[in-house]
Amino acid sequence: MPSLTHLTIAGARAGLAAREFSARELAEAHVKALEEIRPLNAFITETAEQALAMARASDARLARREAGWLEGIPLAIKDLFCTDGVRTTAASRILGNFVPPYESTVTANLWRQGAVMLGKTNLDEFAMGSSNMTSAFGPVESPWRRKGDNRKLVPGGSSGGSAAAVAARAALGAIGTDTGGSIRQPGALSGIVGMKPTYGRCSRWGVVAFASSLDQPGPMTRTVRDAAIMLRAMAGHDPKDSTSVPRPVPDYEAALTGDIRGLKVGIPKEYRIDGMPAEIEALWQQGIAWMKEAGCEIRDISLPHTKYALPAYYIVAPAEASSNLARYDGVRYGLRVEGESLIDMYEKTRGAGFGAEVRRRVLIGTYVLSAGYYDAYYIKAQKVRARIAEDFEKAYREVDVILTPATPGPAFAIGEKMDDPIAMYLNDVFTVPVNLSGLPGISVPAGLTSDGLPLGLQLIGRAFDEETLLRAADVVEKAAAFKALPAMVAG
Repeated sequence: MPSLTHLTIAGARAGLAAREFSARELAEAHVKALEEIRPLNAFITETAEQALAMARASDARLARREAGWLEGIPLAIKDLFCTDGVRTTAASRILGNFVPPYESTVTANLWRQGAVMLGKTNLDEFAMGSSNMTSAFGPVESPWRRKGDNRKLVPGGSSGGSAAAVAARAALGAIGTDTGGSIRQPGALSGIVGMKPTYGRCSRWGVVAFASSLDQPGPMTRTVRDAAIMLRAMAGHDPKDSTSVPRPVPDYEAALTGDIRGLKVGIPKEYRIDGMPAEIEALWQQGIAWMKEAGCEIRDISLPHTKYALPAYYIVAPAEASSNLARYDGVRYGLRVEGESLIDMYEKTRGAGFGAEVRRRVLIGTYVLSAGYYDAYYIKAQKVRARIAEDFEKAYREVDVILTPATPGPAFAIGEKMDDPIAMYLNDVFTVPVNLSGLPGISVPAGLTSDGLPLGLQLIGRAFDEETLLRAADVVEKAAAFKALPAMVAG
């Protein structure tokens, strides 16, 4: 039997059912692994005692044959999800000591199905970033290294702590949030599966908001099958979230038949961007070949407004962020820095509580929503967003899924792009259109660069057709047969 920390969720579930090990033994192994990866700074808050208590409860339910879908499975939780009685910081000083008296809907769904919480993972502050370097608690370090180069690399962001924990074998799975690629991009850079469900599939209630029309919780796992298992437990209609869609949740795992013959796969010409590394293009062509071999019909398509997606996103997202973050004023909860007047207190609290990237986005958002600029920027961006969604709608009259690269390159060194916000924003060039359109997308680890770093392929599906998306991703995953491990894991 492999090490307990090297199992998949499906494998651990089978082992627990067969009494090969207990939920407590599984939790203990992951608590130890979590301690060993502390140098990566993947967790803000560890909950070892709570994990062991939850594991004991899982063992009791397993003994009574009352197991949930995730009974005894140790998971890492992005520190953007409110957890009852457990500190939730959004990786910001302004919420550094916030302990919510309530549970987010997604985490409550996971606990209802027997999952075990290992702790709260680090992230870019308020999920604003693509590298996990903007956290008030310090950057997260990837478990991966380039061959012959020991420089510390980013795990991707904003869900970098979740990605690092899963890649480093300290959690069987994790949850993140995806606003512009914040699950899929770190998944691709860290060599794991990252899935953004359709907007409205998973409740946003109890998730610290960044951009409300874009944010969507999703699973981060080692396999597509594990993502299907987790998504079934996470998803569902929530009356507390007005954007939650009242649709039944399918058995996503049952959709993984391995048969995608006749599936029409779109290849968008606009995703061949200037300066794209040859390794990314080669991997994309390999992905096309794998899908052809599986019996798919490959079709060239056009998504003509793709080139406007990134600028539209960086108007819409900061605008919504400036509105959402207005609640952090030092009055009701979180950090408070006293001032000579109410306005002075607001200014000092927000100045001390928000990091540079959050301040930058709040200022941009406030500007584009201000009188005289609202029509010129925000309204125009919303119109562009509608055109991007129409492009996808038109494409899905011809194809069932769309195949693209997940990222424009592999992980980069910590600090490498911090002085160039535009270069940092370009990391999301392939993922942002999916959020603007509310569609489901998944990144699958599919290869390595010449210097040994993971690269991923992205599949994009129709709204609320996660079954087809997962089925196609499962076939790509099996064809890629990605087995590489970070050096710190492989030994």
